Amino acid sequence: MRILILAALFIFALQVNAQTIKTVEKISWYGQAAVRIDNDGQKIFIDPYHLPGKDEADVILITHSHGDHLSIEDIRKIYNKNTTFYCPADCEAILRENDLGPVTIVQPGDILLINGTKVLTVPMYNVEKTNYHPKENNWCGYIVDVGGVKVYHAGDTERIPEMKEIDCDIAMLPLGQTYTMNSVEEAEHAALDTGAEIAIPIHYGMYEGTKDDAQKFKELLEGKIQVILLEQIK
Repeated sequence: MRILILAALFIFALQVNAQTIKTVEKISWYGQAAVRIDNDGQKIFIDPYHLPGKDEADVILITHSHGDHLSIEDIRKIYNKNTTFYCPADCEAILRENDLGPVTIVQPGDILLINGTKVLTVPMYNVEKTNYHPKENNWCGYIVDVGGVKVYHAGDTERIPEMKEIDCDIAMLPLGQTYTMNSVEEAEHAALDTGAEIAIPIHYGMYEGTKDDAQKFKELLEGKIQVILLEQIK
């Protein structure tokens, strides 16, 4: 029986595109929703927060204006004169007040070409806990094309109807259940909605959500979507 189970898992693993698996190696997670994507020599940071040290960002994408997603302290660790910012409208003033730019304002539905990298902006909001992330704020998740592999960063969101229209290969979804998803099961269904080959949980382990939640997320999706638990960079 054990041999049959191992064989089944091996067959399932083969169904995930090798390039998609390779792309996971280009993603670094710093806790909360902070990630770095290395794309052909270009460093793309999304919601940099609790960064352990200095780095050089080519592009910074901000999902929304909350302090654990728009952290000036952390941005200064990676900012240089060539860094460009893409963010929703209410983030612009905060960046400019701190002499950070240039800034391009985005809203859901935008199609961007950033230094040769295609980036799509998608809706990010709460359905039930609307006081935290209202839809009318036009805050954004991002889909970054990394060498043909579409990497979706959902930002702080619940499961929203638009996820069924997401075209991605890798989905990074929040597991915190205070401000984002209402349960681990909801995050599971959101992952299935996107049709991703690989799901990566984020936004857990710091202020909300636990490692046990991440493990549960992986177990719920076993045999459906390959879940990869990234080690947090500290």
